[in-house]
Amino acid sequence: MTENTPNTAGSSKPNEPAYLLIGILQKTHGIKGEIAMRVITQFPERIRTGKSVFLGEDHEEYKIVSVRWKNTLMLLRFAGFDTPEATARLTNLEVFTRTRGLPKLPEGQFYHHQLLGLKVWQADEYLGELVDIMETGANDVYVVGSEDAQELLIPAIPDVIKEINIEAGTIQVELLEGLRD
Repeated sequence: MTENTPNTAGSSKPNEPAYLLIGILQKTHGIKGEIAMRVITQFPERIRTGKSVFLGEDHEEYKIVSVRWKNTLMLLRFAGFDTPEATARLTNLEVFTRTRGLPKLPEGQFYHHQLLGLKVWQADEYLGELVDIMETGANDVYVVGSEDAQELLIPAIPDVIKEINIEAGTIQVELLEGLRD
């Protein structure tokens, strides 16, 4: 999608993606057309019977007719897919949801797609743009890239992240000693 293309599938906010990745289909399971999905979303409870998801790079819509867990994988069955042979063609496809209609997060919490691309500042010094977010066990790590410097890894902790302003497109930080080395 180009910047000038109207975003009819997702958010009406500029530069926000129309779709968010929530999982990756793995392999078929059983004889009733189920397929295992590796869940990526933080809100797996929103993936339920009767809801639609969008598969592959073309974001083709599929209606979910059953959902159940098997260990860490979610088993899905889609309308019109009643055999493993029919479902096999969905293997390895990415599963998306629309950004429009996502649940509102509590004050001070943000979806990753809202943060990517924000300009990172320490006081009046521009550090670069948030280009990636690494999820670690303890806290996220923001990857800040700039044209003239090496990537900067910033822990997303209150001592470092002082303010996130989505409307202004900025993140204010106070780097701890040693973060630039």
